[in-house]
Amino acid sequence: MLGHTIRSLRKARRWVSPKNLTSRVGVERAAADCMVIGAGAVGIAVARELALKGREVVVVESASTFGTGTSSRNSEVIHAGIYYPRNSLKAVFCVRGRELLYQYCSEHEVPHKQIGKLIVATKSSEVPKLNDLMIRGIENGVDGLRMLEGFEATEMEPELQCVKALFSPVSGIVDSHSLMLSLVGEAENHGATFCYNTTVIGGHIEGNRICLHISESKDLENWDGKFPLHPQVILMPKLVVNSAGLSAPALAKRFDGLNSIVIPAAQYARGCYFVLSKMKAPFKHLIYPIPEDGGLGVHVTLDLDGQIKFGPDVEWIKNMDDISSFLNKFDYSVCAKRAERFYPEIRKYYPNLKDDSLEPGYAGIRPKLSGAQQSASDFVIQGEDIHGVPGLVNLFGIESPGLTSSMAIAEHIVARYLR
Repeated sequence: MLGHTIRSLRKARRWVSPKNLTSRVGVERAAADCMVIGAGAVGIAVARELALKGREVVVVESASTFGTGTSSRNSEVIHAGIYYPRNSLKAVFCVRGRELLYQYCSEHEVPHKQIGKLIVATKSSEVPKLNDLMIRGIENGVDGLRMLEGFEATEMEPELQCVKALFSPVSGIVDSHSLMLSLVGEAENHGATFCYNTTVIGGHIEGNRICLHISESKDLENWDGKFPLHPQVILMPKLVVNSAGLSAPALAKRFDGLNSIVIPAAQYARGCYFVLSKMKAPFKHLIYPIPEDGGLGVHVTLDLDGQIKFGPDVEWIKNMDDISSFLNKFDYSVCAKRAERFYPEIRKYYPNLKDDSLEPGYAGIRPKLSGAQQSASDFVIQGEDIHGVPGLVNLFGIESPGLTSSMAIAEHIVARYLR
């Protein structure tokens, strides 16, 4: 795929002759218009938005296809915008993104369903937190929120046990793969090029412009960080969006000339999901407990076929170095014994859960900027006004509600940074 991109750039007469190189002699380089690093939900949405504006877009993705990281390892929930502080990027982009997402899915026949969510207080001491969530949701512009007594919630979901519940009718679910496939197709139809198995290994600032060092991903298979990486090609775009997800902070540190003080420390929290088996699906709505440290609690989600899954939990990952995160060397396995922690949490609101009914599903990693026992961080979108590099936009900490917010983030980036 790297060769395909090089040929495309040559055809567009963007190639720079080696005799004009000012550094890194012998490495071919080419000018480019817009580049997006990372083909997750947000990166794809950004690429589509740029392409719709008539810009030439190249998306560089280290994996063999799109959406293999956080974008495919989540709850596939369309969030309403309840949990996040007023006027935060998470609140603003979630509410706007939800509107854009429902509209896009309806117009492009992307499988989705607005099934609604119940956030439940299972004991009286949790009711004040539930009230706070309702106030916050209203402040954020979430429509239709309604506080229910326990018996009202049970009328909606007979298997549910709670003392009170906050009902959010605008929450829903989406087939994230179909969504990303549709966005990729639309971006490509408007001229965007997706370059898989290709890795941005670093970059440097030259002449008030960022130059990206790019190699084929296979060249990194045996790399341990002990020797320098050499690019196969250097691309010089007018606009770069670092949407590398889990690897975004580590990649930014590899941009020679970018002040490292502006790059936030990365934190990682693993979350496992377990699938309900041997039992009929007990719920028709999303069921969420009161949020916990680092996450939204072990909740109930449904896929579009009605399959129930529980999760994710929160397991903080310690001692993850930049090289490992840059190479995405995360452990995505799910230990079956971890279900022992799920049963008591789930039975707080679903007491009829039977023993041995949970089977390992999958795991995802949250790209967080705050650690255990710390207040949740907001999304970070950095442009030239923060780091001083023209044409570079870094996206850090795009965890939940990143999927819901993806199209709103794309809209924002194009409106603010495209010149």
